[in-house]
Amino acid sequence: MKNIFYFTIKYLLRYYNQIFFREIKVYGYENIPADGGVLFSPNHQGAFLDPLLVGSMTPKKITSLTRSDVFGGPLQWFLDAFQMLPIYRIRNGYSNLKKNDEIFEKCYKILGKGKFLLMFSEGGHHDEYFLQRLSKGSSRLAYNAQLENLGKKIYLQPMGLNYGHHRQVRCDLHIVYGKPIEIAKEINSKLSEAENINKIREELQNRMRDCLWLPDKTENYQIQKEHINRLTTILEFKMLKKVLASNYDQLPKRRKLSSTRGFFALLLTIPNFIPIWITRKVIGKFDDVVFISSMKYAMGVFFFPVWWFLSSIPIAYSLGNSAMTYYLLICISTIFIRQKILLL
Repeated sequence: MKNIFYFTIKYLLRYYNQIFFREIKVYGYENIPADGGVLFSPNHQGAFLDPLLVGSMTPKKITSLTRSDVFGGPLQWFLDAFQMLPIYRIRNGYSNLKKNDEIFEKCYKILGKGKFLLMFSEGGHHDEYFLQRLSKGSSRLAYNAQLENLGKKIYLQPMGLNYGHHRQVRCDLHIVYGKPIEIAKEINSKLSEAENINKIREELQNRMRDCLWLPDKTENYQIQKEHINRLTTILEFKMLKKVLASNYDQLPKRRKLSSTRGFFALLLTIPNFIPIWITRKVIGKFDDVVFISSMKYAMGVFFFPVWWFLSSIPIAYSLGNSAMTYYLLICISTIFIRQKILLL
């Protein structure tokens, strides 16, 4: 049952991704190893949106390492179905850190069986384009998994999630799978464990940088990010990355929302006023702005369709099926046009 649920949600989200984003461009599928266990290491710019994208867009099942405080309670069945494992941090209590040993043993077995695993290597989520300094977690996990599975191939798979905008719907998304790191070839018997792990981490950092439009926070970074917008993200990944690095001033900047466009966007809000208002209220409860895109994603895939369905019932009952059909067409078309107007 859980297996059926997993793949149902996986392919539902893969379809929904094409609605939430204007266009998704995927590069480097051929880089994903087919002959060993793979630990995926993407950047982390979108809170829980990131693992949903990786899980839905990556072939095969993938087990995700997730912070432990979301586990337990009525949602546990769904977390298990989504192939999630808890990771305990010092904030969860020092005594709980020992529980990670059992979790990591499960991870070594998963990778040893040639399966997929997901772990974010940055210290936490953020909403900037540049890559944060990587923690040792994923490198240590891959290193120990290799030692536990001698003779088997274990890979670290760098990934880049490049959002055309970190808070707006219908932006473009470039997903890049970089060149994988075969852990056995990186281990040097003359080096200590700590030195080997640092060596792997540095290599992972370099390969993840290759997967991002703006991997570094340079003195021109704030200006460069203004050139990532609805017009420039239609370029191929390598072209945009190259131009942003050297000739970014040749690219158009993000447009400002004029009063005219703002007025038309306001008018287009009317058919969907209630679900948009509720979505804003839900988002307002989060202090962390990184959750904005994630909550819009979640509300879009569940709440909006439910609202349209429920609100169309009385229209069909009182005015007929034709009126209901027109109502749904107006709601759906205006939400898309509104997002096109608002996209910077």
